[in-house]
Amino acid sequence: MVAHARAGALAGAALLLTGLLAGCGGGTDDKPANGTDHDAAPSAGRPSTTPGTPRLPAALTSQRLDWKGCEARAGERAPGSDWRCSTVRVPLDYAKPDGETIGIALIRKKAGNTSRRLGSMLFNFGGPGGSGVSILPRAAGSYGNLNSRYDLVGFDPRGVAGSEGVSCRTDKEQENAYRKVDMTPDTAAEEVAFLKDGADFGAGCERRSGKVLPYVGTTNAARDMDLIREVLGDKKLTYFGVSYGTELGGTYAHLFPGNIGRTVLDAVVDPTADTIGHARNQATGFQRALENYLKDRGQDPKAGTRRIARLLERIDKKPLPTTSGRELNDSLAVTGIVMPLYSKSNWPYLTQALDEAEKSGTGNMLLQLADSYNGRDEKGHYDTQNHSQRAISCADSSLRPTADEAKALLPEFRKLSPVFGPFLAWDTAGWCSQWPVKGEHENPEASAPGAGPILVVGTTGDPATPYEGARKMADELGKGVGIMLTNKGEGHGAYGGNSCVTSTVDAYFLDGMVPEDGKTCS
Repeated sequence: MVAHARAGALAGAALLLTGLLAGCGGGTDDKPANGTDHDAAPSAGRPSTTPGTPRLPAALTSQRLDWKGCEARAGERAPGSDWRCSTVRVPLDYAKPDGETIGIALIRKKAGNTSRRLGSMLFNFGGPGGSGVSILPRAAGSYGNLNSRYDLVGFDPRGVAGSEGVSCRTDKEQENAYRKVDMTPDTAAEEVAFLKDGADFGAGCERRSGKVLPYVGTTNAARDMDLIREVLGDKKLTYFGVSYGTELGGTYAHLFPGNIGRTVLDAVVDPTADTIGHARNQATGFQRALENYLKDRGQDPKAGTRRIARLLERIDKKPLPTTSGRELNDSLAVTGIVMPLYSKSNWPYLTQALDEAEKSGTGNMLLQLADSYNGRDEKGHYDTQNHSQRAISCADSSLRPTADEAKALLPEFRKLSPVFGPFLAWDTAGWCSQWPVKGEHENPEASAPGAGPILVVGTTGDPATPYEGARKMADELGKGVGIMLTNKGEGHGAYGGNSCVTSTVDAYFLDGMVPEDGKTCS
């Protein structure tokens, strides 16, 4: 499946929701008549290197970007003429900075008020595996106030889309996996098929994208961000990270504390959690969101949870038919339930989908929600965000839980959430257990002594990155660095959805006004 979880499976709908925020902007760009423009040579800043890695050559740090009109990607419209695209070259392996390079795709919309321009603002919307080049133009309407004084810059992290995007399966193979593999196996045959599917996925990634698999982890993406900063000519990095983008931001702060500019982390990943810890957090977070949804509908949350769990049990035994001819199995049904929990505004869709499944015995709407979550279009084509997500997650995480370890988690996880717990417990073994590349660490380091204040935004009802993780991130960043801002509300991410949070973040980015640590918006 696809808002970030290190338990992979329930990890990317935030990207899909973000992508629906706004259409592409229009307007004109101050480009020369030939349709291209070139940045001046980068200004001097701290070097783009970290302890234990060699200094980067001038051929990389002094490269000049060639900004051109953006072309339409498959299944997408080209962004408006005020968006420009380019590519920055980065080392494939930072231990060999003079060796092979890869291209990182960039997109930019220049600041509206050039006389008051503050610099560039780099975005990552999560996943991992989300394409900033695709998402930022669709989401930019929410950042119009910031765009008045900042160039908005999105990028495809290494291993994603236009930056050596990882590809692991064909559409047919992906469809067969969603149709045939039970993600909560309860027979020996289903368990064998589940584990084989995970191994086959990893083998496919190695066949198709083996060159980049060892190098797509978050640490290297953070190093790429610093090189992007330097090439853009910014002495400090101004950064807005959402969901997994907060883990990337925390990693950057740890590696480059002296280069941290104004930074906001919204919908925060718990930096202290390992693979199993993230799965546990998500079981807690999605169950909390489900109960809040049920309460909002005037239903008893415990009784409502039991009812939905029984529905999934029935679907497991007999999948629901749909008008498309495809069946809705219990794994797809869980995905369809997850999707609308990311935003309270989508809760009515969950009501309609559950009503259809329970009263009509058909799964059209749950399947449609699952398809949206899984990146499947009406023609049966799947995007590769899921592929990139797994590759990045497994490159990061050194833990490889076995099937026996996953099964041992089932009693605890069922107690945490009868609806989502079994899925997330099993997923700890299905995600990276037979991955062809070793992971870097159990959990990322986010301490950033000496960095400037970083605004950490946590939402109390966030399903995918539960609120408790934001407090842990603020603590990990360090005293005086992590500034906690609480949003009392529902949904994955607060900026643009809560006026108090939005105005606080804008004042921080635009005027350098750091709120009091512990401020609460409701």
